[in-house]
Amino acid sequence: MTLTDVPVGGRAGHRGPAAPYEELIQPRRVHGSLYTSPEIFADELEQIWYRTWVYVGHVSEIAQPNDYVRKNIGPQDVIMTRGADGEVRLLLNRCAHRGNLVCEAQAGNSSSFRCPYHGWTYRNTGDLLGYPFHQGYGGRGKLELSLGRVPRVGVYQGFVFGSFAEEGPTLEEHLGEAKGELDRLVRLSPEGEVEITAGFLQHKAQANWKLLAENETDGYHPQFVHSSIFSVAESGIGALYGEKSTAVTRALGNGHSENDLRPEFRRIGEPLGWFGTTEAKVPDYAARMRARYGSEADEILIDGAPHVMIFPNLFIAEIQMFTIQPLAADLTVQHVTAVQLKGAPEMNKRMVQQCIGSVGPAGMLLADDTEMYERNQAGVAELRPEWLDVRRGVDREEIDERGLTIGAATDETGMRGFWQHYKQLMTEGRSR
Repeated sequence: MTLTDVPVGGRAGHRGPAAPYEELIQPRRVHGSLYTSPEIFADELEQIWYRTWVYVGHVSEIAQPNDYVRKNIGPQDVIMTRGADGEVRLLLNRCAHRGNLVCEAQAGNSSSFRCPYHGWTYRNTGDLLGYPFHQGYGGRGKLELSLGRVPRVGVYQGFVFGSFAEEGPTLEEHLGEAKGELDRLVRLSPEGEVEITAGFLQHKAQANWKLLAENETDGYHPQFVHSSIFSVAESGIGALYGEKSTAVTRALGNGHSENDLRPEFRRIGEPLGWFGTTEAKVPDYAARMRARYGSEADEILIDGAPHVMIFPNLFIAEIQMFTIQPLAADLTVQHVTAVQLKGAPEMNKRMVQQCIGSVGPAGMLLADDTEMYERNQAGVAELRPEWLDVRRGVDREEIDERGLTIGAATDETGMRGFWQHYKQLMTEGRSR
């Protein structure tokens, strides 16, 4: 098979011949066209981004009635709102009249949205409120038009997901074993909640979104890509991703994966060692955690936060959170923010500082990774070799006590889990 031999589908909603995903995705390798083909990208939008559950935002971003914030599902511009009834809704930012954007501000508080083109106004539920010069429409009642709505909205531990599919697996079914990682994260708060209130940075990468998703739980690259920051900062993080590490890479099912660093943190046995600090440096936080969780506090403070990629677009890297937004086959934006633990101001200040140092405008970690994404994208466009290898660790994988596949810290177990689920989604809807 060559790159020119790959038949691909048409744009979303106009399905042509499907790409042969059964051939392009194999147990130990994937074809380069999966990262470069605009037609495959259009097919992904239809089969994945506009069908499965996609992370959109967090309830803390719309804490009060009538709060709203602009988000996205892939290229779609979505308004996440909280109505006066407290319900979270996801509306498409498109006037039902002539298609103009009805919301320009990135965030605010309003019970309605007014289109600047012809003055059509909508409630923050999406319902049409009114339009000027109604005599031109017969002057009888209101038109049966409204803002587009994401038909299914689900919330788990404050994380808001949306699905354009009218029917399908529930959010909890989609999350599956990844629910436990979100549970781990919120338990680091003495109030049992996280908040996404530190503001976002946007990082553009001239690369395919799947290169980013694959990288997030790839434990093979840190020792090489991030060696400079590890040496300058005298960080022990690099050792967590080595051949001698007791950490594991785990495929969580449904395309989700994690780097489970708990075996290393438990071996060291120091509360807050995962964060590079001690209880003495954050005494109020430690006291509040022990007051809430009692005998469980030691385990929570030693295990720390998850390092988990939730398919297709949410990555939580202990202290920070990334949302992946695909815009083209070779263009992706990452929206990045620091995780904030409700009721933990001491920790939150440190988390913002560390987030700025790693993924801020002058941060070193994300700069390293983005360089690799873009070099990868340039490389996969070369004619030979056609395939990317994902076999690392395949012959030493094991099944853990939960029935999940695990590999060593540097194995590509998570990538193989990603591609298995991707292939399922890209092929199962063909008869619909």
